[in-house]
Amino acid sequence: MSQHPTPPKRTVLTRRVDQCQTLDEVFRHCLPAFGGAFLRRLYSILDTAIGMGCPLTVAIAGPVTVSGQHQTWLLPLLETGWVAYLSTTDAVCYHDGHRSLNGHRDPVHEVPIFGDDGALRDERTIRVTDMAFDEDVLLDQDRFLTAMLQLPDFQHKMTGTELRHLLGRFYSAQERSNGVEEGLLAACHRLAIPVFVGAPGDGSVFLNSMKLWAMRKAGLIDEYGFDLDLHAEVFEACAYHYWGLFQNPVQALATLVLGGGVPKNFNLQPEPALGQILGLPNVRGYNFDVQIVTAPVTDGSLSSCFPAEAVTWGKVDKDTYTEATESLQCDYSLLMPFLVKALLDNRARYEHLAAEIGEEQLFAQHPQARGYLRPRSGYRLFEKRDELVRTLTEAVQLNRDWLMEGLTYPLAR
Repeated sequence: MSQHPTPPKRTVLTRRVDQCQTLDEVFRHCLPAFGGAFLRRLYSILDTAIGMGCPLTVAIAGPVTVSGQHQTWLLPLLETGWVAYLSTTDAVCYHDGHRSLNGHRDPVHEVPIFGDDGALRDERTIRVTDMAFDEDVLLDQDRFLTAMLQLPDFQHKMTGTELRHLLGRFYSAQERSNGVEEGLLAACHRLAIPVFVGAPGDGSVFLNSMKLWAMRKAGLIDEYGFDLDLHAEVFEACAYHYWGLFQNPVQALATLVLGGGVPKNFNLQPEPALGQILGLPNVRGYNFDVQIVTAPVTDGSLSSCFPAEAVTWGKVDKDTYTEATESLQCDYSLLMPFLVKALLDNRARYEHLAAEIGEEQLFAQHPQARGYLRPRSGYRLFEKRDELVRTLTEAVQLNRDWLMEGLTYPLAR
């Protein structure tokens, strides 16, 4: 018999769109069924998680920086203070620098998806779906990264979060120098939001490091000391999850997954790493998990699997998933501007009410306003990482007996 009771029947209540004053009302009252109902549930879960004050982790696969999506909806989301950290791809970090390069003002332009790619190649134009830029942009981006990686700041072993924090600092300097809008990594540097990349070798930031490594190996340069510490980076992600469960006052975490792939998997790995691998007690998965992916669940990939499947792995909390998770099969670029705008409008409404009646009365009448009105400065976890890593290391030390028992196995010979 199932441990999860059948939820009560919900009456379908609708409202005419011309009677709605806000996007929040549209999401709640004008999406009664089918794909629209999936979107309504996803929005409602995000609203609940934010209102509870849950730290939000965001996993993003796809070219959000080359396409400019980061500047339309992602940066406004990060600047709310709701987001603890990002999980993304090396390519997102690489393309984030294009607009800041010297001599490449507004380098990205639109092209047809089904145009003449042979002609584009002859013109030295690189295409990413319907976005394009000159091949010289890539070559100059490589020169920028090569010059940067040779600086003293990079000549030691570090986590990928350290690398991307430094990269954000240098991108920010380029952006200010050339008078262009702030990019993703510069914003994450400013907000001290850690940026994780689960597959760092699969992208051009690391390829430029490989070039310098190869040049040293071939005797073309004398020294190159940069190296990635993957063990420390994964442990750092675990430390943040541990913080969310046991040190943050809410003691719960929420995740927003956009596009699946490695960023999604990395975002979900801290729970099994903490509970299954390190054997720490009372570790839980995400209390809230919403995702927008294009892959059909029947393809068997991690990208497509519903949060309910993650429950069986312990990555999502088994006691909350029936009401606090949703998966929508859609291209997130269609929806995120509207979802983020609705959530930001909610925050603005609570800010207006706080100014009108005071926070004490507001929080009594609308408890969810407290979560919405978290400080915009955010969690700044990158600045706290040494402390949080020490806390997790101490927990590992206390679990010595369990860990020592797992060091042997009767290996076949």
